[in-house]
Amino acid sequence: MEKMKVPYNYLSDQFPSGGVLLKNILADIEKLAESGEFTLGPQVREFEEKFAALCGVSHAIGINSGTDALILILKALGIGPGDEVITVPNSFIATANAILFVGARPVFVDVDDEYLMDINLVKAAITPRTKAILPVHLTGNPVFMPDLMSLRLHTGTYEISPYIIEDAAQAVDADINSKKVGSWGVAGEFSLHPLKNLNVWGDGGMVTTNSGELAEKIQLMRNHGLVSRDVCDMFAGNCRLHTIQAVVGLQLMPDVRKVSDARIKNAAIYDAILRDTSGVVIPPRSWQKRHVYHTYVIQVDWREGLVEFLADNGVETKIHYPAPIHLQKPYVELGYKMGDFPKCEAQAKRILSLPIHQYLTKEQIYYTAKLIRKFYGHAPWM
Repeated sequence: MEKMKVPYNYLSDQFPSGGVLLKNILADIEKLAESGEFTLGPQVREFEEKFAALCGVSHAIGINSGTDALILILKALGIGPGDEVITVPNSFIATANAILFVGARPVFVDVDDEYLMDINLVKAAITPRTKAILPVHLTGNPVFMPDLMSLRLHTGTYEISPYIIEDAAQAVDADINSKKVGSWGVAGEFSLHPLKNLNVWGDGGMVTTNSGELAEKIQLMRNHGLVSRDVCDMFAGNCRLHTIQAVVGLQLMPDVRKVSDARIKNAAIYDAILRDTSGVVIPPRSWQKRHVYHTYVIQVDWREGLVEFLADNGVETKIHYPAPIHLQKPYVELGYKMGDFPKCEAQAKRILSLPIHQYLTKEQIYYTAKLIRKFYGHAPWM
């Protein structure tokens, strides 16, 4: 095979100098500069309305990051010291950090073969202190929410009803049985980080909810608790989505479906070529879920050797995430240790993220997959 480059990062392809998208964004920013409405300008409201429509919810609130979006949800629901929140140890560190930030305790459960919260383990983790369950739609693959929502009604000995909060940071446009993530629980949190399927030019986030009361509270909490410029209704900080980020998001939003569809098609090619490759494990796929592939994650034998082999042949890969959260310093100090979540720990040693973005050509995907087959001693595919 002739050597080619297969980059993991695609931002230079998304915003090339002189490109139509970049020109349109810069033109809108120029208009913003003329108006001077840099703080909660009308573009923020427009972006929120379109995001809410995308997710099939009544309300979306723009926040300055996905992390702060999650923190505001927890605080708005009254979750704090003495409370427990059930989540998973294989997410990005921000998920558990948000729980600690509000003073609550993360309670981890192990994951399943799709790298998602093992719903069968949640019930045993519930205690009288459980205030919320926080599933993570990792890689753009939704946790099967119908089962989790059903579990909420059957919490065993304890007569409690934990809030279900969706960490959908990686899963914009994903759905289960055509119902979008971010619309199942009491609230959903999204990230608009530059490498997400819907991205802005820096950090940004969204809260989604069907609760008017919760939406109103979070709108206050993101803006110093101000009901007007001079009237403060509550103690709060500054977590506003910058208007300039809403300008960027509005230009990118019409392409969300196209971006997801492209990634889904790319994943299907990888699946077909790698499915019978010894040394490679592809997670199960559910026809009931729209998996939008923020990342394409497989498990592999001899990972370090494969990463080096691919890099030598021009293919850039990543690992999301090599160190489980419960083995990071703050959580070891909480009493977690190696062996607590064996499936998560085993996966962390073998997971590998391949390039999956919408700017890849079929030739680049075939090239990457064929290299992997070659590494494991398989004959060329087709």
